[in-house]
Amino acid sequence: MAEERKSLLYKLKPVTDRLPAVTRPEGHVHFRTKMMWVLLILVLYFVMTNIFIYGLDKTQTIDFFSSLRAIMAGAQGSLMHLGIGPIVTGSIIMQLFAGAKIIKLDLKDDEDKSVYQGTQKLLVIIMIFVEAIPQVFGFLTPSASFTGGLERFSPGNGHLLAQFIIIFQLFAGSYLVFLMDEVVSKWGIGSGISLFIAAGVAQQIFTGTFNWEVSQGVPTGTIPKTLFYLGNFRADQLASGGYETILLSNPNPVVALVGTVIIFLAVAYVESTRIELPLAHGAARGARGRYPIRLMYASNIPIILVAAVLANVSMFSLLFWQHPEWPLVGRQWWLGGYPSASDPLVTGGLIQQTTPISGAAYYLSSINGLSDWLLPLLNPQRYGTYLRGHAYWQVALHLCVWLSVMVGGSVMFAKFWIETTNMGPEAVAEQIESSGMQIPGFRRDPRVLKRVLERYIPVVTVISGAGVGALAAVADMIGTVGNASGTGVLLAVGIIIQMYEAIGREQMMEMHPVLRQFFSSA
Repeated sequence: MAEERKSLLYKLKPVTDRLPAVTRPEGHVHFRTKMMWVLLILVLYFVMTNIFIYGLDKTQTIDFFSSLRAIMAGAQGSLMHLGIGPIVTGSIIMQLFAGAKIIKLDLKDDEDKSVYQGTQKLLVIIMIFVEAIPQVFGFLTPSASFTGGLERFSPGNGHLLAQFIIIFQLFAGSYLVFLMDEVVSKWGIGSGISLFIAAGVAQQIFTGTFNWEVSQGVPTGTIPKTLFYLGNFRADQLASGGYETILLSNPNPVVALVGTVIIFLAVAYVESTRIELPLAHGAARGARGRYPIRLMYASNIPIILVAAVLANVSMFSLLFWQHPEWPLVGRQWWLGGYPSASDPLVTGGLIQQTTPISGAAYYLSSINGLSDWLLPLLNPQRYGTYLRGHAYWQVALHLCVWLSVMVGGSVMFAKFWIETTNMGPEAVAEQIESSGMQIPGFRRDPRVLKRVLERYIPVVTVISGAGVGALAAVADMIGTVGNASGTGVLLAVGIIIQMYEAIGREQMMEMHPVLRQFFSSA
């Protein structure tokens, strides 16, 4: 009977047990050793972002993930081209299935937890191919020289062989990232995925702030560009347009740097804001505790899901636009129109070929700084090209639709995430009840606890969802240095705060072995 009650995922165990994995340490890992592994994996991550895929034609590469680079922690055309996308997608699918009870596994049981993790690893491998194959066969073109060299070994199949070799490189890079995440989780501190996201965003912000590389005679970083204008322009030149360029114009204006700092401080403050419900143990008199309900209760997950949905809208609309032969959806302007390679906006470097300029995809595309909406209003003669041929009412409608989707979508996904991950009032009440705790002054009953929690959790869920959506949207409207995006800044701040708290706990346990025994047995 016990075997019948087991999940069907146990049938995958012979396969999942043979997948490469990182073994767990048998004893205590010293704090310095953990930090060494974290730094080593971080260096390896940056190395992989600079190892480009062999045989790829960079001039014909279309980057679908350009707007999601901060979230996916990848680099276009490198071994990290797919970034953490397959890992995040696989883990979200597994977590949603487990939360919705589609997967019948008890994650408190060691054997069930092992099956869950093995299945997740297999799903990640599947998602690597699901994301890599369409990319290679549609948008990552092998170079002519690489294809020609393979034609000598297999005449007529050189292009196909080149595509399979590129897929293999993407698979190797993505699976190595998965193993690196396991190393950080088991031998280091925190999560490897979070570490890669924070590192990628930090790199973008640092580069956008201090980059001395010259473009059109002017440094591109905020601080070098400001120093260049102040040192080389006269007072009348600064007054007639220099200050406007320093403060507002792309790339990396001062306003974007100030906005990034403000968003950083705002998220740090909101992350530390919480409501604490007093708890007392029902049996052990004097044993008290608190259950914290953070203002960012749903964390940054809602905005990640919204960004992923909007990216899929853009991806499919671009696919439809590039295939006019498809019935009903092929090259339909109302779904989304895109510029050609010879379009003046593309050749002038104002937009990319993956940037929608009409249809639903345009109104659902993200705002990219002040140049997308404010500068054309302030100075139509100088910044009119940023309108991409639209009337200003269309730009205003784009802004309103996008803001509504960001805020409304975040609220919707926040509610969905809370209910499917056992963070709702009923699930939390059962967790508190099972630990033997109760709220002082209330009867020890899960139904009573649920009613008390219903006063806070649903409201905080809506506030947290709307808050992260609004913060990300405002950051994108102001602009962020290095094009890190508002979502990227939100994620980086939250990850840095969590990493700081984790390092503090590790140091505390290192100084007090009794605490280490307590946490390891919990």
